[in-house]
Amino acid sequence: MKGTMTAKVDNKGRLSLPQDLRAMLHIEAGDIFFIEADNNDVLRLAKAENPFDILARHAIQESKAGNTVTLEEFEQKMKRSKRSKK
Repeated sequence: MKGTMTAKVDNKGRLSLPQDLRAMLHIEAGDIFFIEADNNDVLRLAKAENPFDILARHAIQESKAGNTVTLEEFEQKMKRSKRSKK
């Protein structure tokens, strides 16, 4: 769904986003947004994402792709690396 939509500001200053837009962008109650206003009265919204959620998703993807090692394997790699630098 693309195009122009309308939203209304209530008497407490809250902006209500249309349900179709919330569904399309996976916006849920409690989500946090960055808001930027330019000199032409244009607002830009960007969904703020918890950096730990991003890291967790990346770690899960790497694990599923088989791109991970155990702590023991990592320790052995580090020991070999230190020996080769001597």
